[in-house]
Amino acid sequence: MASPPTLPISTSQSDTVASSISTRAFRSFLSNLSATIRHGLSQRRPWYELLDRSSFARPDSLSEAASRIRKNSSYFRVNYISLIALSLALSLLSHPFSLLVLLGLLGAWFFLYLFRPSDQPLVIGGRTFSPREILGILVVSTVVVVFLTSVGSLLMSALLVGLAVVCTHGAFRVPEDLFLDDSEPANAGLFSFLGGAASAAAAAAPSVATRV
Repeated sequence: MASPPTLPISTSQSDTVASSISTRAFRSFLSNLSATIRHGLSQRRPWYELLDRSSFARPDSLSEAASRIRKNSSYFRVNYISLIALSLALSLLSHPFSLLVLLGLLGAWFFLYLFRPSDQPLVIGGRTFSPREILGILVVSTVVVVFLTSVGSLLMSALLVGLAVVCTHGAFRVPEDLFLDDSEPANAGLFSFLGGAASAAAAAAPSVATRV
């Protein structure tokens, strides 16, 4: 008995399925990243503790200032990261062109490489670009934007301003009244909670691994 003929799958159908899978991966990435950020922000300390004027005193030495910064960064790390992020956000909002350039670069990484279906070639002007060529173009574009334009200096300046505010507060805030939770390591770094964001970014790892 002859087997029934196999129905061919059209290219448009496969493109639709691949696009749907890419969209779900992107939504999953955003969902994981959003959950990680919400979890991190839930660990922030009350701002009144950060601004308690009675707890400020000049350090007697550089070693004491360094010790205060280390202790305060463990306790106020989410608040400190929020201040640095605020500094970056204000700098970018005051320079709309730089903000648009960064958003465009981020969008290019997302939709041309990270979440683009691997079986869909990128064709521009009749030329088909391989995944390695796309990666090379994106890396070069990122280096040019970050290191060879005013965008990089803007980001660095905003980051240095934020770090200066954080270090100044940490050096003058007396940490004797601060106590870490029992489940929280005393030597936790300023950016330790960002490790969760890295796990959220791992949602994009399978698609990246298939391209390199």
